[in-house]
Amino acid sequence: MTSPGEWELSGVPGSKAPVRECVADLKTLAQFEHRTKNCTAKTLSDHGNSTIIQYTCHGADFGRTQIDVLTPRSLRISTQGISDGLPFNYVLQARRVGDCAKSASSARH
Repeated sequence: MTSPGEWELSGVPGSKAPVRECVADLKTLAQFEHRTKNCTAKTLSDHGNSTIIQYTCHGADFGRTQIDVLTPRSLRISTQGISDGLPFNYVLQARRVGDCAKSASSARH
């Protein structure tokens, strides 16, 4: 089972180096593209190590994400949808690297 903490994300659009974020709620990884927006999510399927989540945000933004648990500390996040009127489609590799710093209480927003 995966757990909250400091996660290193590779494949983030616009970033050449991996990005580290404190993730308090793993559900935020499902809507990574819209992590700063208020969205409503629905789990479409949850089969062992693979979960598919569909979400809609205020306005016309939406997404569909598949999260595959490779190990308890490693995830593959495939996400696609519409953000600010434009399509997106990418895959993130997420690796839990430790606990969050004491001053960080949630994902960067």
